[in-house]
Parts: sequence; structure tokens; C-alpha cells
Amino acid sequence: MTTDFSDIRDAVARLCAEFPGRYWRDKDRAREYPTEFVEALSAAGYLAVLIPEQYGGSGLGVGAASAVLEEIHKSGCNGAACHAQMYTMGTLLKHGSEAQKRAYLPAIAGGTLRLQAFGVTEPTSGTDTTRLRTTAVRDGDVYRVSGQKVFISRTEYSDLMLLLARTTPREQVAKPTDGMSVFIVDLREAVGRGLTIKQIATMMNHATTELFFDNLAVPAANLVGVEGKGFGYILDSMNAERILIASECIGDARWFVAKATAYAKERQVFGRAIGENQGIQFPIARCHVQTEAAALMVAKAAALFDAGEKCGAEANMAKMLAADASKEAGDVCIQTHGGYGFAEEYDVERKFRETRLYQVAPVSTNLILSYVATHVLGMPKSF
Repeated sequence: MTTDFSDIRDAVARLCAEFPGRYWRDKDRAREYPTEFVEALSAAGYLAVLIPEQYGGSGLGVGAASAVLEEIHKSGCNGAACHAQMYTMGTLLKHGSEAQKRAYLPAIAGGTLRLQAFGVTEPTSGTDTTRLRTTAVRDGDVYRVSGQKVFISRTEYSDLMLLLARTTPREQVAKPTDGMSVFIVDLREAVGRGLTIKQIATMMNHATTELFFDNLAVPAANLVGVEGKGFGYILDSMNAERILIASECIGDARWFVAKATAYAKERQVFGRAIGENQGIQFPIARCHVQTEAAALMVAKAAALFDAGEKCGAEANMAKMLAADASKEAGDVCIQTHGGYGFAEEYDVERKFRETRLYQVAPVSTNLILSYVATHVLGMPKSF
């Protein structure tokens, strides 16, 4: 059995209790960033879980980070406002220079600097990352970045962004995954000087934006690792991302199951609790079973990641299973509540909108199935 991190879970639950449903409903209605919540998590050190102790962090693994995010969502809160600060660490920690680590990590760990934005997705390429069109051309001591990114979350509330751009055209490299590089972009200096940010209104309060780069100068010193090897670098972040998002889905699913169970026990129709009816019982029980099974895959993926072993298949499967469990649990929770499931005051509809996202991003369920079919089962690729 893996460590359950019960001490971390208990402490996170106590912090989350200070941000009840009405806090999130107010933020959701006003489309406001939950600054107070993020600041509280930062002050408590939870966003620095993966940062090594020598840079001011806790020096723990993805398993501990998963416990933090799962508990946040199990408590009815939403970690999407800040979870990127955890999974972007993989690229910087494994491939950043010592100078970059010293320059950024202590401030990130201390909460005075935010690394919340991950600039990969583009409007024309979507999940086909090798066809991204944003370019970074070396010009003396800087790279000139031009292009466009879309569905990049938290850009307006972050100080730094990890950006993936092409430094060598696709047609000039041996493999499509070659010729892409990762840069640390200081958003405080970039906005208005070659970077324009445009908000995208979505069905959930996710602080999502579209980015336009017009000859933005990024210092060459902000190149992470070796030029042209960036695709491999971001995979370290992507596997962590999938495991951590899966943990959030497990938290959501457990919140839905607990919410549906409590309502089924107390709601009286035809003179008895609706929870006495097997038509109500069985769907909730099935969601519990599915959630617990998915949680085991998440724990396995996290353990492999922390052991430094290959975990691409497990990270993908964990994300899909957990996202499916949370979506189904959300649907059952709404059905159990009937009309009240759509009422804002019960928080069910808000949580359902939030967890529904994870069928699509990060990485859609269909792309996960394609990965498993081709990389695990050895079937031929269709693209």
C-alpha cells in the first residue's frame, strides 16, 4: 500500500473549510479568480510540495501533491486555480539550469512569484503538438517569439509561463518531435511588449485566455535545457499533470458520492427516504466502486512517477478512469437531487461543470484511448 498522507489531507481539509460553497459560488458568479484561496494555499506551503527543500519547498513527490489536490476537490473547493504550479515543476526541476532554479524556485516556494501558465495548445494544432506554429528565432541574446496560443489558463494571474515554441521548422528536423524548445517567459515584462492576452469566456470559472505573440523578446538565458529538445521536457510535466488532474477527479467523485448519499438519506418522498429505493442506492454505490478503483490506478501512477520509472501508460489510464468516475458521479449526484441538482445553492451544478472539463482537457479521453491502443497494445496508428 502507498502512503495515504493523512496528515496532509487533514490539514488541507481544515484550510478548505475556511472557503465554503458560498465563497466559490460568489467567485463563479462574478467570474473572479479565487485569490484568497490561492494565497492561503501558498502561505501554507502546499503549492511548494514538489520544490526541493534547498529551494524552500517541501521536497515531496507527486503522491503528496496528489493528496493535496484530491482533498481540495473532496472538500468542495477547486484546485484548478493553482494546480499548474505543481505540474510545471517537472520541466524546470529536471531540465532547468541551476541559475534558473535559484532565480525562480525560492520565490515560487515563498509565494511571492507564481508559475501558473503552461503555453502549449494552439488553435490550429490542438492536441497535435508537433504541428504548433509559434516560433522562437534566435536574435543575439534574445529569441523573437511570434505566434498564438489558446486555452491557456491563469495567464492573467501568473508571473511566469512555460512556453513551448518551434526553434527549427518541422520540415527541417528528422523527427516531428524535434526542433521545439521550452522558454520561461516573464509575463510581467512581456504583456504589452509583444504579448497580448485575451480572455475566453467558458462554462466554468477557469481564467482561460488566448495569447498573441508579436516579435516578443525572450532572453536566451530563459531557454530551458537544450534548444530543440523541448518536447521531451514537457512530457515530464504532462505525466505529472495527468496524475494530478486525476487526483482532482477522484476528489470530485468522492464529493459527489458523499453529497448524493447524504441527500438520499434525508430527502423524504412518499413518506420515506429516497435512499431506501434501490433505484437510488445502486447508481450511487456503483459510483463509489468506480471511484475507489480509479483511485488505485492514480496511486500506482504516482508511485511510478516518484520512483523515476516510466509511467506514461499509467498516467494516461489514471486520468481517464478518474475523469470517467467523476463525470458519472456528478451525473448521478444531479439525478439524486432532482431539480435541486441544478440549483446554485447546492453546489452540485458548479462542481459538475468543473469536473466535466476533464473529459476534454488536459488531453481528451479519445487521445488517451489512442495512446493505449498504439503504445500499449501495439496497434497501428491512424495519424
